[in-house]
Amino acid sequence: MSVEFSTLSVGELIAERSISVSREDLIRYAGASGDFNPIHWNERFALEVELPGVIAHGMFTMGSAVQLVTDWVGDPAAVIDYQTRFTKPVPVADDENGAVIEVSAVVGALDEEAKTARIDLTVSTDGQKVLVKAQALVRLT
Repeated sequence: MSVEFSTLSVGELIAERSISVSREDLIRYAGASGDFNPIHWNERFALEVELPGVIAHGMFTMGSAVQLVTDWVGDPAAVIDYQTRFTKPVPVADDENGAVIEVSAVVGALDEEAKTARIDLTVSTDGQKVLVKAQALVRLT
């Protein structure tokens, strides 16, 4: 899919998605990333350091959220910048429910000269924002 700059408008909802996260996903991510911090797999340890339980890796959450944008634009290389602030952890229960990350993306700004769109992401779990100022800059045709 190729998104044309001329078809976009500020405030337009481009996509939304619910992402299910399991403890198994966290173990796979730990293996791929090399981040084996026990807060991402050991309930006892996570509770000892005053977390609500095992939490998703911040980069896992960040990467899962921006996937919505890369799927929408159809070319991961079109995302030329991506930034966010982490505000709350994503607790992942050790049951069939795990966690659900809700992501929505809207056009936040358009730059006619550069043919770029700033995509603003809202990322939450259990009604709490887990990322703020999550913004992807996308170069379009």
